Amino acid sequence: MPTPASKRNYVILSVAVAGLAASALGVSGWVSALAQEQPPSAQPESPPPTAPVVAAAPDPAVELEKKRDQTRSELDALSKTINLSSSKVAELQKSIEDLDKSTSSVRQALIDSAARRKSLEKQILESEKKLADLGVKEDAVRHSLHERRGLLAEVLAALQRMGRNPPPALLVTPDDALASVRSAILLGAVVPGIRKETDKLAADLGNLASLQAASAAEKAGLTTTMTNSLEEERRMDLLLAENEKLSRSNTAELNAERQRSEELAGKATSLESLVASMESEISSVRQATAAARQAEENRRLLTDEQRAQAKALADSGVPDKNRIAPAYPFGELKAKLELPVAGDILRQFGDADGTGHEAMGMTLATNPETVVTAPADGLIVYAGAFRSYGQMIILDAGDGYHLVLSGMETMNARQGKFVFAGEPLAVMGAKRVASATALALETNRPTLYIEFRKDGKPVDSRPWWTAKDTGKARNDS
Repeated sequence: MPTPASKRNYVILSVAVAGLAASALGVSGWVSALAQEQPPSAQPESPPPTAPVVAAAPDPAVELEKKRDQTRSELDALSKTINLSSSKVAELQKSIEDLDKSTSSVRQALIDSAARRKSLEKQILESEKKLADLGVKEDAVRHSLHERRGLLAEVLAALQRMGRNPPPALLVTPDDALASVRSAILLGAVVPGIRKETDKLAADLGNLASLQAASAAEKAGLTTTMTNSLEEERRMDLLLAENEKLSRSNTAELNAERQRSEELAGKATSLESLVASMESEISSVRQATAAARQAEENRRLLTDEQRAQAKALADSGVPDKNRIAPAYPFGELKAKLELPVAGDILRQFGDADGTGHEAMGMTLATNPETVVTAPADGLIVYAGAFRSYGQMIILDAGDGYHLVLSGMETMNARQGKFVFAGEPLAVMGAKRVASATALALETNRPTLYIEFRKDGKPVDSRPWWTAKDTGKARNDS
């Protein structure tokens, strides 16, 4: 007959065992959740023991790049499903019709639209990077959980056994009491380890849920941004059509000039010879160049007071939109220019270009159909295909500087036209254009090549970009 003292001790042990089992069973829902995360085929009842294999740690940069490529594919598919409603299109058309139809107002509207579009494209790029980063972290948590599936299966089995064999009733035989004491001693050693592992599991699953929620929120915000970007793209198309109506020249004359430009480009052996032939043999470029040079010379003849007044007007942000020469001398624009596209810098001036030479310009990777704007005021002396550069625009920015942009697919600019900083010039294509300036780039994204030239010689463009645009390239040390 058990004594009262032994009964009391047994009750204490039984309650302790029950408490440990209950607390451990409390995380069984998390374990079940883990089981649902994996396909049934990947859940063997008792996986055979295998010798530990030391795998090489994955390169975080490579993993991130793979995830970015996957994210871009998903976003590309998403963009194809987004459409503007008929009411939104009608609203855009009415807003264009209500504009003051002067050339300066339409061009200012174009500059404003391009600025909004570039801002939205930057937001899309940032969201793409955030989604890729969240995806890499989510994959890491899943991988961690998968690596511990064998241990977690043992935890689940222990919980199931404890559920099938609860502690004995209060009034039992001495043999039952002895078995219960032994179980309590065993559980006292095992349950802390189980609790530690289940706490880790609960934390990982909680982290996984948080990452999934963050990804869902980012995708929702990105969908809104992409819709706004599509709306701005449509507005820009309408503005470009209106601007073309206002500045339309004789079609036959434009076609003749374009044909003559193609002939000159075919004969030119360098950018210098191309620019020289354009300025001497294409009438629209020759006349515009002469007018711009005269305006530049007139600016040099201004008194100090007049020059200060002109600079104050330009600094006010509303320089004359009817001007035919840059508002500022190009040499004074250092640290003030914005990159012509929203994108990632892949290569800088002076970097190895993959062909055993140094790069003469910088290369940026963009998203498909990104708008390209004029970095500064300037006269377009050439717009068309040229040798290995692909579709190219050469901008005369004054002071002996020429800005070369290449790699675009669709161009909205024409030769002989003076453009303002921020005015849209072209649109990138869907994929990278194969050219000598981008041969060794390991990307299929569209790439824009930018080259600054002073008196015919390439110069480093980095001093001219604003601080926010001068972050290190990915291959910078």
